[in-house]
Amino acid sequence: MNDALLALLEQLDLERIEQDIFRGTSRPSVVPRVFGGQVAAQALVAAGRTVPEDRPPHSLHAYFLRPGDPGAPIVYTVDRIRDGRSFTTRRVVAVQHGQPIFHLSASFQVYEEGMEHQEPMPYAPDPLTLPTAAEMLPRYADRFREPGVAQRLLEARAAVDLRYVDAPPFGSVGEPRDPRSQVWFRTNGKLDGAIDQPLLHICLVTYVSDMTLLDSVLLAHGRGGWAVGDVVGASLDHAMWFHRPFRADDWLLYDQESPTAQGGRGLGKGRIFTADGQLVASVIQEGVIRVPRG
Repeated sequence: MNDALLALLEQLDLERIEQDIFRGTSRPSVVPRVFGGQVAAQALVAAGRTVPEDRPPHSLHAYFLRPGDPGAPIVYTVDRIRDGRSFTTRRVVAVQHGQPIFHLSASFQVYEEGMEHQEPMPYAPDPLTLPTAAEMLPRYADRFREPGVAQRLLEARAAVDLRYVDAPPFGSVGEPRDPRSQVWFRTNGKLDGAIDQPLLHICLVTYVSDMTLLDSVLLAHGRGGWAVGDVVGASLDHAMWFHRPFRADDWLLYDQESPTAQGGRGLGKGRIFTADGQLVASVIQEGVIRVPRG
């Protein structure tokens, strides 16, 4: 594991300060607020700590209410909504400075056999044939709105090996494209020993799921995003469904598209596949995406 992944794992190992109350800290972000994937992953950790280990999460639904302060701890309060024979439901509120900044509902299920089918995995090149972030980002340094953005991106994403199949939004500014994007990702190191737990793998994928999902909205309009300075935005809500077991330290394909944008908001849909073609998660997110005036 690299140092960034170790630091991320430490932040996901929340401090329990009461039976159903936990406290977490924040990682450096490329914008002056807490990264949404971090607070979602930490909230899911908090919920999972109150559920038996034989019930992994199968879905989450969340709202980002206020920007988080990266310099202050976040307190997560868990409500035990329901404990059924097959399903368990938890609600989590994340609080900073006395105000809720994030709300999550998560459902957990005991494994059971049932009908199975899935969409086929779309084509994507082998991830090892694609450039790493360290190889790709310097190519676009002259397009970023200020010096140092490429380095900040590298540092913020250093816990994850994330590789774009095609040029990212900031690599094709002014050139509208099909509103689809793909990235391969895995953690920058293998998870083993005491930390190799199904809940942790799910929380790590939740963390990554917020990194690139709205890229396809930007691609449709030839916009580069916050790094270029031609839009401002933030996540509004986020939903995930976990279909099959997976490992966050194995390659996963994140296939993303945007069916619509309107009213200062854009919608992103994603499917996450294992390298052997298993559909393991589905994601939907809406975000504020505004074009600056003047």
